Amino acid sequence: MAHHRGLGSDSKREQFRRYLEKAGVVDSLTCVLVALYEQADRPNNALEFVKQHLGASGPTCEDTEALQREVIDLRQRCTRLTEENKDLKARLQRYENVSHNGATAD
Repeated sequence: MAHHRGLGSDSKREQFRRYLEKAGVVDSLTCVLVALYEQADRPNNALEFVKQHLGASGPTCEDTEALQREVIDLRQRCTRLTEENKDLKARLQRYENVSHNGATAD
């Protein structure tokens, strides 16, 4: 771990903290760390994740939150469609069995 020099006094630390807050650095870092924390599958390289998400053209917190909501919605939709597909296949199988036995289908 690198040594942090030049931040000896509390007032210098406080000034630096205010500077980072004013510049939006604290919010950006918080957003990226929250996004990393909320990842269902943690990336192998956390530092690379942070670098990618801090890029100037990277997504904003709002973008990330919207994408996360969309992923949840799409996963739920996929689950519903999978169940519906399973149900329809079962119905089709019953219909084909009835048809092959010479009886009429409902």
